[in-house]
Amino acid sequence: MSAYFTAFSGVTHLATGSAVEVALAVARAGTEPRVLVFSDAAGRQIDFDTSGGEAAIRARYTDAPRGRGRPKLGVTAREVTLLPRHWDWLNDQPGGASAALRRLIDAARKTPEAEARAGRDAAYRFLAAIAGDYPGFEEAARALYAGDRAGFTARLAAWPKDVADHAMRLAFGA
Repeated sequence: MSAYFTAFSGVTHLATGSAVEVALAVARAGTEPRVLVFSDAAGRQIDFDTSGGEAAIRARYTDAPRGRGRPKLGVTAREVTLLPRHWDWLNDQPGGASAALRRLIDAARKTPEAEARAGRDAAYRFLAAIAGDYPGFEEAARALYAGDRAGFTARLAAWPKDVADHAMRLAFGA
């Protein structure tokens, strides 16, 4: 899935799309009211550099075409402690230990339970940033993590529509 972002001007939905699309929308919107941008995958608030005009923004946030050779994976080396039998099994896998671990992690991330948890976490982070002081926030968070879609929807009913709609989309894909 490609990265999508959502911008809010106050509590009004401003734009959803790729980094370049949302950065351009943020630049056009100005600074009043306050504009917040969120990563849809994680629900975390992020900042876009909108300085330098449209051409600079496009250059900054448009993916460069891939050249020849191996892609840069952004690999980070860290220590993993396993028992000898685990290392033996990993080393016998196609591609070696690192490739096997990456495949196992990717498979675990794609389970329905993991995807549902990621959606709930993204919705919570979004709501904590934009609606953490709204009445009923704690009750909404409890309903969210209990998987109570009806209760979550009911608690969001009094909130601004754009905020509630985005939270529902992050939490339940609706």
